[in-house]
Amino acid sequence: MMNTFSRLFLPAVLFLFSATMILSCKNDADTSSMEKSVDEIFQEYDAIEKPGAAVAVVHNGEIVLKKGYGSAHLEYDIPVTTETIFHVASVSKQFTVFALLLLAEEGKLTLDDPIQKYIAEVPDFGEAITLRHLATHTSGMRDQWDLLNLAGWRWDDVITKEHVLKLVAKQKDLNFSPGEQYTYCNTGFTLLAEVVARVSGQSFAEFTQERMFTPLNMVNSQFYDDHQKIVRNRSYSYYPTEGGYQKSVLSYANVGATSLFTTVEDLSLWAMNFKEVKVGSAAIVNQMNTLAVLNDGETFGGAYGQFVGTYKGLRQIQHSGADAGYRSYLARFPDQDFAVSVVSNSGASNPVALALQVADLYLKNEFEEEPEATKEKPKPITLTENELQAFEGHYWDAKDLYSRKIQLTEGSLHYDRGNGNTTELAPISTNEFVMLDIPGEVKVTFVSENGKDRMIVSEGETILGALDEYTPLDEASIAMEPYLGSYTSEELSTTYTLVKKEGQLVATHPRVSDIPLRFLKMDVFDAGGNTIEMTRDKTNTITGLKVSTGRVKGLAFVKE
Repeated sequence: MMNTFSRLFLPAVLFLFSATMILSCKNDADTSSMEKSVDEIFQEYDAIEKPGAAVAVVHNGEIVLKKGYGSAHLEYDIPVTTETIFHVASVSKQFTVFALLLLAEEGKLTLDDPIQKYIAEVPDFGEAITLRHLATHTSGMRDQWDLLNLAGWRWDDVITKEHVLKLVAKQKDLNFSPGEQYTYCNTGFTLLAEVVARVSGQSFAEFTQERMFTPLNMVNSQFYDDHQKIVRNRSYSYYPTEGGYQKSVLSYANVGATSLFTTVEDLSLWAMNFKEVKVGSAAIVNQMNTLAVLNDGETFGGAYGQFVGTYKGLRQIQHSGADAGYRSYLARFPDQDFAVSVVSNSGASNPVALALQVADLYLKNEFEEEPEATKEKPKPITLTENELQAFEGHYWDAKDLYSRKIQLTEGSLHYDRGNGNTTELAPISTNEFVMLDIPGEVKVTFVSENGKDRMIVSEGETILGALDEYTPLDEASIAMEPYLGSYTSEELSTTYTLVKKEGQLVATHPRVSDIPLRFLKMDVFDAGGNTIEMTRDKTNTITGLKVSTGRVKGLAFVKE
């Protein structure tokens, strides 16, 4: 027989128990449904005979999802798990800045110190390059990867810190004055890692292990500074081929700009440290998240080892990475206490798109902007073939030294970057077009200014390029003999020889495949996507050439 207590309180207890069970079942169902939705996003990678991917989600201070898909090693059918270790390339950069700021907080350095205070090998370019410039891609220094590529290095060569430092020591010029503009530069982060090492008295790998990874329990993370070191549970990377896949070998032995080995679980622990600080301080986190400022007071979306922007109206702080066949992305939405990380060992993968699809699932009720599918976009119109033909032609960017071709193919205009890289253009007015099948909304506008036909490429309010129409030279009418000969760069310790092969001007090098040169303008050539501009003396004799890439401007070669 029930006592009074049982009669009064047992129904309430049973009600609460039932309610708890119902809520628990609902939460389990929600979690299961979410996991299935994430599985659908990654279904392309969910096969042991394919390179794979891993994903983890942090929400409200805990890891709410983590999964692996596909193969970490195709030769042995080793599956990807959430503990599989990936090289995450440029996602490494935020860790490098964080390490630097730990030392700054201890008073051992300041961001406004010149780099030569710690690394005397860096040349004096006549203008102060500070640690702040290096940490925000505003130093004007030439990019190490572009320099090594021009010097004839392969990506599967062993590239050490010493190689990079020796290359930096021989540089004579900057791309621009420090702080004047933003150009992504890996060199700066290799130098910052070396600053941390020299100031701390430890290797960069040792410092980050002791001061960052171990305190955060990131047990599967390390900066990989020895290409011969064995790392258990690591993945290897691949590129797709016509018949399957091929290895994409990476032999880096340099750190700072790259070479963080980690997992999505460890990246989640790292992301949570920005919300609930266990290592570092709130001041360091705030500095990391602060937009960098150029000399003119303008910002450009870059912070310290990260980029700050918005996604569907929400503030997003992120960085992606790509080396060999490895691809990675870490995005934090601090106001929603949400983070997502995606890593892959497939060179064909797109972790940015994958991660944002996952964010769409979890944050669908948080977005302040209309979803892209429902947002009203400019409506394409129809132009006649004659109207489209009026925009065909060759266009030249005199500032950044590159050309683009606009051509009419199968009834549509196409934006041709060379080497088969083209994008279809859809007309939205009589002189405005949008690029199809690329992220964002990039617009191409054709105008006439001061009697010249010009093509403006823009995204929102940002001008990406202003190119003037020009008439390409008739190569058959140009004598090639004056261009023939050997050209040497003291800064790269390398020589290219220009020869004539089957009527074509070709650049040869002992370590790289022949590079056909295509005339753009008189004394200006396209060389496999890079630009070569010849230099002449007062007698009009060719004395050398200058090479420009996306991240190197005007690198001089002297004709022998």
